[in-house]
Amino acid sequence: MSGFSLPRGDAASWYRLQPLADAITLIDEPGIKPFYRCNIWHVRGRDRDLVVDFGLGAVPLRERVALLSERDIVAVASHTHFDHIGSAHEFDCCHVHAAEADILADPDNARTLAARFLDDAMFDTLPPLPYAHSGYRIPAPPALRTLEDGDMIDLGDRRFEVIHTPGHSPGGIALWEAASATLIAGDILYDGELIEDAYHSDLDDYAASLRRLRALPVRSVHGGHFPSFSGQRCHALIDAWLRDHDR
Repeated sequence: MSGFSLPRGDAASWYRLQPLADAITLIDEPGIKPFYRCNIWHVRGRDRDLVVDFGLGAVPLRERVALLSERDIVAVASHTHFDHIGSAHEFDCCHVHAAEADILADPDNARTLAARFLDDAMFDTLPPLPYAHSGYRIPAPPALRTLEDGDMIDLGDRRFEVIHTPGHSPGGIALWEAASATLIAGDILYDGELIEDAYHSDLDDYAASLRRLRALPVRSVHGGHFPSFSGQRCHALIDAWLRDHDR
């Protein structure tokens, strides 16, 4: 815990939106420090929209981000760590890989890593009252739908393939849109320090998942944390990781 009192943010400005190319919008929580700040991805489709991950959940997401209440939405959790599923319960149904469906159905603070990481060190600005670390609990979504490798998420004019990417966690997934060469990567790959030592991480799985992503003709990557990056940077990051972890 920090040795000083952090300021409190306000609900109206807790979330920040940044429109990107390909009708993709980044939603994040600037009061959280970059290493811990989850990227929430919104993708506009013809018939329905897609949202990948849901942030901390300390401030109601859909109440404060009108973009997430305008149309039908397919809600997808890239994995079930607390910083990615806090507001998943605000959606009627949440999609998650079958290997972590049991966690999302009962998201206790130990298995979601909130017990390990949630404290003042995560924040530059605390969420508004009545939020308190000691009272943090993640409600389960009203309904779950499980995903498997190779499933397709159809937005009408856009299709994303589910790629199972275990390693960071057993049910981690990435979403691949071949038409635009866009990868929404979750926490298996982002341009920052990767977490490989969670209680259910596996380095052999991590390497296999990264080799699989390395084979894709990626143009742009939107990771679970930190800024988006190019396909060239994606390949460089994977190559560096594999060199460092070669056994």
